[in-house]
Amino acid sequence: MKKVLASIGVGNATVDTVLSSTTVTPGETIDAEVHVDGGSAEQEVGAIRVELETQYATEEGYEEADIDRFTLTDDLTIEPDQQETRSVQIEIPYGTPVTLGNVDVWVETELDIDWAVDPEDKDYVDVQPTPRLQAVFDAMDELGFSFRTAECEADPYDRYGSGQRFVQEFEFTPQAGPFRGDLDEVELVAQESADELTLFVEIDRRGGLLSEMAETDESKTSLTIRDPDVATIRDDLERVLEQYA
Repeated sequence: MKKVLASIGVGNATVDTVLSSTTVTPGETIDAEVHVDGGSAEQEVGAIRVELETQYATEEGYEEADIDRFTLTDDLTIEPDQQETRSVQIEIPYGTPVTLGNVDVWVETELDIDWAVDPEDKDYVDVQPTPRLQAVFDAMDELGFSFRTAECEADPYDRYGSGQRFVQEFEFTPQAGPFRGDLDEVELVAQESADELTLFVEIDRRGGLLSEMAETDESKTSLTIRDPDVATIRDDLERVLEQYA
């Protein structure tokens, strides 16, 4: 009877992942402990899956996406009231979106148990910008732009070469400085590796209704950033924006 109840989640095994830090930065690795506690009956755990996840906007709503995933163990038998702990390291890939605006990122741990409700644990993390990306934000601020929002959006054709089904877009509006009155907004998409950051820039000029309908008021370009020097990035961005203002 205990096995029957466990199969519908009553007296099931449970899992709890404890992260060494819930504040992370893309490109780093964090330590974690996965605690598995046995329920009221013996259960076979086929695998412990650890996934780094987010969600992105589509035309139909929001969908969840794996940023990274791995299997921790196979064929674990957990006895009633038994406690098992596995130490793991979780890599935070450079493609992990930062948690600004409407963006959430979490670590989800799931026990794969046949003929049972799979126990799972979800831990939200605060993903901070890398030094290069933070320097971009600081440079935009010095140019008089105000951060509006950030969103993960579907990118089914991989236009930016991310290898993911989505990209994160950052929207800025000019509130002061040389571009106020000339630009409506600037959207940024950042694709980063260990060596450099490629910044895709979409400039939306202030124009009339006809130009907006024909999308002739929009221009796209990109630049490569290797050093997180705010002054250099500000000058590079200013030159790019001046070309299309």
